[in-house]
Amino acid sequence: MDGVALGMKGLVPVWLVVSLVLAGCGGREEPPPEAPEAQIGGPSGTELAETQILHLGNGAEIQSLDPHRGEEVQGANVTRDLYEGLVSEAPNGDLVPGAAESWTVSADGRVYTFKLRSNGRWSNGDPVTAEDFVFGMRRAVDPTTHSIYTFILTPILNADAVASGKLPPSELGVRALDPLTFEITLANPTPYFLGLLTHAMTFPVHRASLEQYGEQFTRPGNLVTNGPFELADWVVQSHIRLVRNHYYWDDANVRLEEVWFYPTEDQTAELQRYRAGELDWTEIVPASQLKWVRQNLPNELVIAPYLASYFYGFNNTKPPFKGNANLRRALSLAINRQIIADQVLGAGQIPAFGWVPPVANYTSQQMPEASWTQEEREAEAKRLYAAAGYSAENPLRTEILYNTQENHRRIALAIAAMWKQVLGVQTKITNQEWKVFIDTRNRQQETQVYRHAWVGDYNDAFTFAELWRSTSGQNDIGYRNPEYDRLVTAAQSELDLVKRAGMLEEAERVLLADMPLIPLYYYVTSRLIKPWVKGYAPNIMDHHHHKYFYLLKH
Repeated sequence: MDGVALGMKGLVPVWLVVSLVLAGCGGREEPPPEAPEAQIGGPSGTELAETQILHLGNGAEIQSLDPHRGEEVQGANVTRDLYEGLVSEAPNGDLVPGAAESWTVSADGRVYTFKLRSNGRWSNGDPVTAEDFVFGMRRAVDPTTHSIYTFILTPILNADAVASGKLPPSELGVRALDPLTFEITLANPTPYFLGLLTHAMTFPVHRASLEQYGEQFTRPGNLVTNGPFELADWVVQSHIRLVRNHYYWDDANVRLEEVWFYPTEDQTAELQRYRAGELDWTEIVPASQLKWVRQNLPNELVIAPYLASYFYGFNNTKPPFKGNANLRRALSLAINRQIIADQVLGAGQIPAFGWVPPVANYTSQQMPEASWTQEEREAEAKRLYAAAGYSAENPLRTEILYNTQENHRRIALAIAAMWKQVLGVQTKITNQEWKVFIDTRNRQQETQVYRHAWVGDYNDAFTFAELWRSTSGQNDIGYRNPEYDRLVTAAQSELDLVKRAGMLEEAERVLLADMPLIPLYYYVTSRLIKPWVKGYAPNIMDHHHHKYFYLLKH
C-alpha cells in the first residue's frame, strides 16, 4: 500500500503532527473485557492438561525450513524445535549440552573437541554421528548452498576461503575423529564460539534424505531432523505443525505432543485469535492495544529485554544517499526517537543513538548528538540538509519500505511526518508482504530507505559488529569502510577482553560517524502468554525451546 501525503504546513509541534497521523492508523477500538478463567491446574494447581498441544502466533510466513538458508527470526523459532546443535540453551538462555554431551578446548583456544551422545537419533531412527556435523557445516559454507549467513562460521579454519570458492568444502576445519567425536579447528581463538554453536548454520543435516529429495527435502514426509520435534504439516499462510520426535535422546522429558506455529502479519488479528482461545502465545502485542492489554490482561502480558536493534537502512550504493553523509545524518537527527518509543510504541523500548544494544562486556557507543536536546538536533538536521543541497524549493523525495505489520506502519508514518515537519522531505511509504520485502531489500538497486532490525545470533557484541563488514552476506545497506573492517577483524581473534571491547567500540564509533543507517530503538519483547503455559522464562536472546514447555489443566 502506497501513499502518505503529509502536506501539513506551519509550525505545528512534531508531537502533534505524529499524534494526528497515528490517529488515522486504525486498530484503536478497545475490545470487551475477558471472561474469567477456570482454575488453572485444577485443585492442586499442578495438574497437566490432557491435551498437550501448544498454539503459537509466529509473525510472517517463514522462508524455509532449511537451517542453512533461513534468515528470519520466525523461521528460527521453528528450526530450533526441529534441530539440535552441538550446544543448546536452557530456558534462561544459559548454554547447555545439546547433541554433544561434553566438550574440551585446547590450551591455545583453537581446537574444540565434542563428544556426541551415544543415544542421539534422527527422527527416522538413524544415529546422529560426527559425520552428520561434518556434512552439515561443510554444506553451510559451500557456495552452492547459497546461504547468506556463511559469515557466522568465519571463525572456523578456512571458512571464508570455502565460502568464496577459493577452497573446496573438504578444507573446512572440521572432522570426525570417530562416529561420536567431532573436532572443530578455528583460524584464531574466538571467545564467543560456543554461543555461536546454537545458530542454525551449525546444525547437522540428514545427508541421505537431502540426497534423495534434493530441494524438496524440507517438505513434510521428507524432512528428517534431530531435535525434540519433527515436521508433520506445513500449509503456507495457514500453519506449521510439529509433532513429538520419540527418537529424540531426551524424549522422556518432553511433555508437549504437538507445537503449531501460525503466520499472522496482522497483529490485531493475532490478538483477536489469542482472545478467542485459538492461540496460547502471541508474537507481539499491537502498540495500539497495549493500554487495553495492560488494564485487562496484566497477568498475561510479558515484556522483557531483547538483544535486538530496530533501525532504518539507507541504500548506500546509489544516490541520493551514496557518498552523502550530510543527508544521511540530517534524516537521522530529524527523528524524535523518544516520541517513537513512548507514543508510537509504548512498551518500554529504549531510544537508540547507537548500533549495539546493551550487552555484557561491552559499552554501547552513541552518536555525539545523543546528549543534545531534540531542538538542537533538529537545528543541526536543517543545517546538514541544506549543506547536502536540499531546501523547501528542492526537497528530498524518497521512499520508506517496510514489511507489512501494524507497528512498522505506525513507525513509518511517524518518521515521514517528522521528516516533513522538520525538513520538508516528501516521503512515499510502501509496504510489502514479508517474502517479497526480503527479496526487494536484498536487491539494493530497488530500495532507498527501508525498515530493518537485527537480532543477536549469540550473546556478544560481535554479532552486531560483524554485520557491516564489507564481506558480510547480510550487509544489504552496502556499507564499505576499510577501517571498520580492520577493527572488527582484529577484534574477532583478540583474547584480551578489554582490548577486544575497545576495538569493537571504536568500530561502532566509525560506523556512527559514517551514519550508513539510522538507529531508532533497542527492542523489548512484548507478548501475551496464557496462564496455563508453563516452562517459559525470559532471556535476552528470546530463544525458546519448546521441549521445556507444558500446559496445565484449564
